[in-house]
Amino acid sequence: MKIAVKVIPKASRNEVVGWEGEVLKVRLNAAPEKGKANESLITILSKHFKIPKSAITILKGETSRHKVVQLDF
Repeated sequence: MKIAVKVIPKASRNEVVGWEGEVLKVRLNAAPEKGKANESLITILSKHFKIPKSAITILKGETSRHKVVQLDF
């Protein structure tokens, strides 16, 4: 399943805010440096959807706030 994700880096805490239309909004306290925010995004999505981290792939937007993520259930 592919989902669109909007990431807000440097937030006060890690949380899945919810859906804004067809985009999942996620707050991360990690800074967007050296892939730290992407790693944090994969971790929080793994916990939220209760799937292993290896089942999550960032398809588009590795350096953008707007990403397309593949979830393999």
